[in-house]
Amino acid sequence: MAATRARGLPRTGIVLAALIALTATAGCGGDADEPAKASPRPSERPSEADSVEAPKPSVSPADGRDIAACADGNCEIAVSEPVKIPFKGPRGPATLSVTEVGPNTIAYTVKSGNGQSKGSASGPGQGCITVLRSNGSGNSCGGLGAAGRPSPQPDAVVIQAATGEDGTAVLQLVSDR
Repeated sequence: MAATRARGLPRTGIVLAALIALTATAGCGGDADEPAKASPRPSERPSEADSVEAPKPSVSPADGRDIAACADGNCEIAVSEPVKIPFKGPRGPATLSVTEVGPNTIAYTVKSGNGQSKGSASGPGQGCITVLRSNGSGNSCGGLGAAGRPSPQPDAVVIQAATGEDGTAVLQLVSDR
């Protein structure tokens, strides 16, 4: 029996060596699966490259970043930081104060006389429309879709604020003047 045991050890060693080889091969297969799981990395590469480059506005507003263009209640400008924009409202001087702007985010307050109206939106393609009238104002916020320039309304200033992916919001003020 001692001879059998002596032979059994080498067989056991061969079997163990075969199991180790199979386990190592299976382990390599597991590593090969990881790059497949990591396949989202190539899609992340453009976003990493974009973060290195300076953000570019998603649209080119008619009046650029010229806040003074809004003084008469008609303009289309881009903003990328909080700003106060004075304009002529239906009852005299009014102010649009952008309080927050960032990637897909906009928040603002409109003050006219003793009244004020607030609007905020966040998310791609989101925004707000505020209609400022001599007897009050109203807001509507949500998806703007492919909304173009708002239409003028009698004795009112219509304000549309649209979020932008790059942190630049587009503001449009439209009056019947």
